[in-house]
Amino acid sequence: MGSCNFTVCVTLMLLVMVGAISIEPKIDSRRLGRPNRFWDPLIRSPVDRDDGDETEEGGGGVRWAVLVAGSNGYGNYRHQADVCHAYQILKRGGLKDENIVVFMYDDIAKSELNPRPGVIINHPNGSDVYAGVPKDYTGEHVTAANLYAVLLGDKSAVKGGSGKVVNSGPNDRIFLYYSDHGGPGVLGMPNMPYLYGKDLIEVLKKKYAAGTYKEMVLYIEACESGSVFEGLMPENLNIYVTTASNAEESSWGTYCPGMDPPPPSEYITCLGDLYSVAWMEDSESHNLKKETIKQQYEKVKERTSNSNNYNAGSHVMEYGSKEIKPEKVYLYQGFDPATVNLPANKIDFTRLEVVNQRDADLLFLWERYKKLEDSSLEKAKLRKEITETMLHRQHLDGSIDAVGVFLFGPIKGGSVLSSVRKPGLPLVDDWECLKSTVRLFEAHCGSLTQYGMKHMRAFANICNNGISRDAMEDAFMAACNGHSLEEYTTANRGFSA
Repeated sequence: MGSCNFTVCVTLMLLVMVGAISIEPKIDSRRLGRPNRFWDPLIRSPVDRDDGDETEEGGGGVRWAVLVAGSNGYGNYRHQADVCHAYQILKRGGLKDENIVVFMYDDIAKSELNPRPGVIINHPNGSDVYAGVPKDYTGEHVTAANLYAVLLGDKSAVKGGSGKVVNSGPNDRIFLYYSDHGGPGVLGMPNMPYLYGKDLIEVLKKKYAAGTYKEMVLYIEACESGSVFEGLMPENLNIYVTTASNAEESSWGTYCPGMDPPPPSEYITCLGDLYSVAWMEDSESHNLKKETIKQQYEKVKERTSNSNNYNAGSHVMEYGSKEIKPEKVYLYQGFDPATVNLPANKIDFTRLEVVNQRDADLLFLWERYKKLEDSSLEKAKLRKEITETMLHRQHLDGSIDAVGVFLFGPIKGGSVLSSVRKPGLPLVDDWECLKSTVRLFEAHCGSLTQYGMKHMRAFANICNNGISRDAMEDAFMAACNGHSLEEYTTANRGFSA
C-alpha cells in the first residue's frame, strides 16, 4: 500500500469527515414543535450530540401521553390539578395535543367553590395549569372502558368524548399518568365500575401483542397502587411502571389548608398529591435530556417517603421492564428548551406536610364548615353532610368486621380479612370472584364509595378462602341487616365492579 505525507493525510481525513456531516439528512423534529435543521457542521461525539430531536436513541417515533384524573368533586381538586399540571409539562416538552389524551371530569375550574373561576393551580405559588388542556373525555365519559379503548387505539369502542385514541406505531413511546383514589387491586373512576388490576394488565398485554408501541412508562398515583401490578405485571412487555405506594399503604395529599406551605388563604382543599408533586416538580427542575428514568425514580422515591417517614409518606414501587430505566426522561415527557441549563438530578426538596388520601375529603368539608356563619342554613346542611359521611364510614367498617366474624369466627375473622399475601403474589387468584363479591356486598350494604375501596382486600381474601356465594350472601345480609339501602344505595352511582 502506498503512503502519503502526514499533512496530506490529515487534510484528506478532515475533508471526508466534514463532508459526511454536511450531507447528514434532516432531522424530522416537527413532532416536537421545532423546525427542521441540519446538525451543526462540527465533529460531535455521541455524548455531545443534541439527541432531543428524532435520533437513533429516540427511535424516530412519536411521543404519546394519556393523562387520567379518576375522581370528581371539589374535595378531590388535587387529582384534576395534578393532571392539568402534567399536561403543561408535556406541552412545553413539545408533545402535540393530537398526541395527548386527557381524562378529567372537568367540574373543578368552574365550580362555585373555586375562588379563581376558570383557573386551577397545583402549587401554593403556582400559575394556572388549566388553560389549554384538551377536553377529550369529561363528565360521564371518564370511564375505565373508554380508557381501555383509548390505550388500544380502538375508536369503535369509545363511547362519547372527542374520540381521540392512542393511534401509535411500533416505534412510538407512550406515557400514562393516573391520579386518584385507589384500593387493593383497584383504581377509582368517577363513573362506575372502577378499574381493576387484572383488566388493566390484560389491556397492556393486548397493546403489546398488537406491536403498536416501542416502550411505555406508567406513573400511578393512588392508595395501594402497587397492588394493581404486584404479581400481575410481566417484565417482558417493554413497559415500566412506578406507583405512589406499595400494595398495602395509602398515598398522600399535600399543599392543603393548615399545612406548610399552605395554599392561598381562599382555598379550602388540597392542591396536589405527594408522589405527583414529586415527579412533576422534579421534571420542571431538571434537564430531561440528561436525567434518566432511574434518576427520577430515585428522587421521587426519596421525596415521596417524606424523609423516610412512612407515617406521612409512602414507598414508591417499580414493576415491569426495568431495562428502560437508563433511558432519558425526555423520551416520554419531551424537552422544554427553557431547562437546557438546569442540572440532570441535583436539586433537593424540603419535606412536605401531608394528609391521608382517604381523609382529604373530611379536611375539605371541615375547612368549608369553618368559614360559614354559625346561623346559616348552609352550615346546618354541611354539618349533616359531615355527620352522614362519618356514619357511612362507620357502617362500612363495621359491616366488614361483622362479615369477618360470620365467615371465619370472632377470633380469626379480622386477621383473615386483612391478611396480605407474600410479595410477588397477586391480590386475588380469581378476579371475577372479586368483582362478583363486591357487587353482592353493595347490593346488600350500599356503595363502597372512594373510602370503602380500602376494603377490597377483605373481599379478595373471602375469594382466596373459597367461600361459597351463598355463604357470602348470608354474611352480607346479616352484617347489614337494619341498614337502610335508601341511605346507602348504589342506585345513583352504579356498582363498583
